[in-house]
Amino acid sequence: MATEYAFGLHAVEELLRRQPKSVSRLWLQKGRDDGRMQALLVLASNADVPISRLPRGKLDELVSGRHQGVVAELGENTAGQSDLRWSEAQLQQALSDEPQALVLVLDGVTDPHNLGACLRSADAAGVTAVIVPKDNAADITAVVRKVACGATETVPLVRVTNLARSLDTLKAAGVWIYGTAGEVGVSLYSTEFSGPVALVMGAEGAGMRRLTRERCDFLISLPMAGAVSSLNVSVATGVCLFEIRRQRLLADGASGL
Repeated sequence: MATEYAFGLHAVEELLRRQPKSVSRLWLQKGRDDGRMQALLVLASNADVPISRLPRGKLDELVSGRHQGVVAELGENTAGQSDLRWSEAQLQQALSDEPQALVLVLDGVTDPHNLGACLRSADAAGVTAVIVPKDNAADITAVVRKVACGATETVPLVRVTNLARSLDTLKAAGVWIYGTAGEVGVSLYSTEFSGPVALVMGAEGAGMRRLTRERCDFLISLPMAGAVSSLNVSVATGVCLFEIRRQRLLADGASGL
């Protein structure tokens, strides 16, 4: 079984705060002892996590990505357990408990950087859970954890075998399905998002698949002012989620909006 890692200052810090037992060893860059590094040392020491120092080049060999001098090795029996994952049954229970549920559905997003960024936006926007298909879609990896900055431990991820069937289940539970499609004329900003909502974002380039699109109750688009015809999926996800959040804060009487 291949060793799993998490890396990057924020991702590792959140891991040590929330799930310290999942870390079997903390690798830090030799010669780096700034304040952020000292804070990680304290967290690791308090959790009895072994700490080792390596030259930057050796850390580069452990992971592929900008590690910022920090790599956490996940235990063989706990690798991936720090990630928050739900079954479809757990999602259904959450929907029954939350009348204003907000579910993010990613239809075939394959880039781990995009998945991580979507999870980070989902955390910030108060998303109930994120649904992704098991096939032809990114799963949580060290890169996803790094980009998500701790959101893999706070936002439930639901991996489903049949996305179309899962959307049917959401509809049966009273959730309204909103799909994004650049060619439709209905703007995100003229759409009212009330009650339980599922926001469906299509894959990079290809967009939503046909069966996914057919399950949507509404199709909406982001009005574009420039020459670029579309946004990166993670950017578009953040824009859509925070428009939904803005509307809900206004409906709740929040000030300053």
